[in-house]
Amino acid sequence: MGSKVLFALAMVLAVLCGCGDKPKKPGCKGDKDCKKPLVCADNKCVECKDGTQCPKGKTCSGGTCIAKPQCTRDDQCALGQVCQAGSCKPCSSNGECGPGGTCEAGMCKRPKACTKDEECADDEDCIDGLCRNSLLGSNIDAGCALQTVYFGFDDSSIQASERDRLDGNYTCMTKNKAQSVLLIGHTDTSGTEEYNIALSERRAQSVADYLARLGGDPAKMQVVPQGETQPTGNGDDKDRRVEFKWK
Repeated sequence: MGSKVLFALAMVLAVLCGCGDKPKKPGCKGDKDCKKPLVCADNKCVECKDGTQCPKGKTCSGGTCIAKPQCTRDDQCALGQVCQAGSCKPCSSNGECGPGGTCEAGMCKRPKACTKDEECADDEDCIDGLCRNSLLGSNIDAGCALQTVYFGFDDSSIQASERDRLDGNYTCMTKNKAQSVLLIGHTDTSGTEEYNIALSERRAQSVADYLARLGGDPAKMQVVPQGETQPTGNGDDKDRRVEFKWK
């Protein structure tokens, strides 16, 4: 038998028995397995594992360095401003200013915190920990306000800056469990009407999903996509929103 035939048979036997070099598996076990400046996290080569590996002004999210949000809570903004989709902005409606708050000339006027009536003005009472005019009331329950939440451009994910507002809305809704709520999604005018209807529905649905994870009853929440049909007149940032209305 010729040498070429023997070599061919040896190669066939090597394949059948799994001999020879095995293909390398994708992924990594440590940083040394990755090409610098990438690092190893969860068996994958990524840009970062934490914020210390990102340039100044950026933070690590999902293995990628992204621009650090300006804020995650209202109290990180200048007095009277609100944190919306990671940026500090003037308010445009009372619903952005928290329970009992009002929006005046782009600035939130929030009620004073209290523990008893004596800590409030003469025409106010201490209601749910805030000084309020007891004659004003609200549409469903005194001291219970449903706040508007905002989104980034072409985005339907819940940003950290909006979670406190949604948590407050959930608390308000639990006080009125028999009442249904409309979750009305909106967009700016970028893109086609069809795309914006779908985007506004995704935004409203992401709010419904968030509230459901907190314990909200999905049967009491109705998603209403409005697309770009109801602009606020206060700029694109204010149009990318989900509003709450009692049904």
